[in-house]
Amino acid sequence: MFGTVYVANRGEIARRVARTCEMLGIRAVAGTADFLDPSAQIAAALAAGADAVHPGYGFLSENAGFARAVSAAGLTWIGPTPAVIERMGRKDAARDIAVEAGVPVVPTGDEASYPVLVKAAAGGGGKGMRIVRSAAELDEAVAAAKRESAAAFGDDTMLIEKYVERGRHIEVQVLGDTHGNVVHLLTRECSAQRRHQKVIEEAPAPYLPDEVRHRIHTAAVDLARSVGYTNAGTVEFLLDAATGEFYFLEMNTRLQVEHPVTEEVTGLDLVQLQLLVAAGHPLPFDQESVHESGHAMEARVYAEDAYHGFLPQAGRATLVQWPTGRPGTRVDQALESGQVVSTSFDPMLGKVIGSGRDREQARNVLINALDETVILGLTTNTGFLRELAVSDAFAKGEIDTAWLDRNQVEPPDPAPARELAAHAWQQAHARPDGPFASDGFRLGAPAAPVRVDFEDGSVVLHGPPDRLPPAIVTAHTVELAHHGQRYVFTRPDAAADHGPEAGDGTVVAPMPGTVLDVRVAEGDTVSSGDVLGTVEAMKMELALKAPYDGVVTTVAAATGDQVALGSPLFTVDPA
Repeated sequence: MFGTVYVANRGEIARRVARTCEMLGIRAVAGTADFLDPSAQIAAALAAGADAVHPGYGFLSENAGFARAVSAAGLTWIGPTPAVIERMGRKDAARDIAVEAGVPVVPTGDEASYPVLVKAAAGGGGKGMRIVRSAAELDEAVAAAKRESAAAFGDDTMLIEKYVERGRHIEVQVLGDTHGNVVHLLTRECSAQRRHQKVIEEAPAPYLPDEVRHRIHTAAVDLARSVGYTNAGTVEFLLDAATGEFYFLEMNTRLQVEHPVTEEVTGLDLVQLQLLVAAGHPLPFDQESVHESGHAMEARVYAEDAYHGFLPQAGRATLVQWPTGRPGTRVDQALESGQVVSTSFDPMLGKVIGSGRDREQARNVLINALDETVILGLTTNTGFLRELAVSDAFAKGEIDTAWLDRNQVEPPDPAPARELAAHAWQQAHARPDGPFASDGFRLGAPAAPVRVDFEDGSVVLHGPPDRLPPAIVTAHTVELAHHGQRYVFTRPDAAADHGPEAGDGTVVAPMPGTVLDVRVAEGDTVSSGDVLGTVEAMKMELALKAPYDGVVTTVAAATGDQVALGSPLFTVDPA
């Protein structure tokens, strides 16, 4: 076995690989070089004294040239051979191989009637894809897909296939070793997608007739065996819900993001098996030894605003609490309180996995785990994931690959979160002799009704809450997460009194944000309430106003500046 493994990746997958390496007594070194620079990665691996390179997923994981360069440098590549990566990495070549192996494929070209799917032959991740519903739309769609594919992959070759309106995304985890053994590790369902990006995955795929499941297993193994596949890979299929027919989509020649659900239902460690195969060992089991136990679901937590067009989000994660330690719950993540999330990398922050004896129990475990997930400081899709998981359509297994593109998942009612925010604000700002002071939050303690006003509504508190979630409270805002959804509640007319908290004339940033404009200069005379500048924070514009009549003595802000909570921006000396 290897002494040191270099992980040419970052984030949660780097931690995931390192966890198994540590269990096996192998030293793991996380990549620090440019993740898209093969030479830099290999130099870093050699400098670390590595014996092998694990590419994780994304970045260079399916780059045949990188795999060859790793081997040429005397290092072991933990993955399939470069030749197989090359052959299966292109959708057009992989399709031809599937045909030769007798695996069903989606009709293309003249065989396909509208609607059709235009997709990049060299692509992945939903890039370079367009649904075309009439011949009049085809030329424009192909041109747009070509531009997107050329920019993303340096290749604008297109495939045109039949588009299945109600398709389910079913995939099979396969493993091969260098001794000729190939096995499957059951199915996964990844139909919960938006814009071809997976959202919630589960194993095994539910509601599949045994005969169809068997044929899909067989097709995946046949395809892997036909190309001499070694190490871990995934064969993806599209199941036509209307006809029950399934078609080969593509093969991912690496470990998948959703591999934890397979591990949870099989009891196998896929990273350990990858290491064993790469080190030349035969698989330690045969197909008859693979059994499923229970059900598992995985939700991908992204830095994105799911209720505003899934726009990527960035910022400092001021408070992060993952639901670790809960029965049936697993969390693979690399985000902790205080870390900065940028838009330079994939927006996935972590994965929350729930397992149970059956699908319904696994779903409930996942929902409870998402309820306990807290990420403050930036917006994530955690609340959206929770609402999707509790929906009737998901509970009944009615989700197809385009369901999220056709249907709106409504945001949760903010009223319960607003009430909790009122409790948090009142607790933080209660007077020493007030009804919520000292033992006021003890369950059952008497308390007079208290009204707390926010810009979007008022709350009358009649007593303490059963449970108060973590919250960040300032003089003017309360930020908390409820059922995974992040909320920021602002006090009424908060922008009118963002003056000195200590009475020294200093006006500070009420929240992390961007300075939109600065309206004064040092030496200007201002009156109480004059706007000194404006800050955009958490999709709100806040006017920063003079606390009293006086002269501006300090301007520490410029338009476009990124400012932290509490940063001094202006100082006004009283007249």
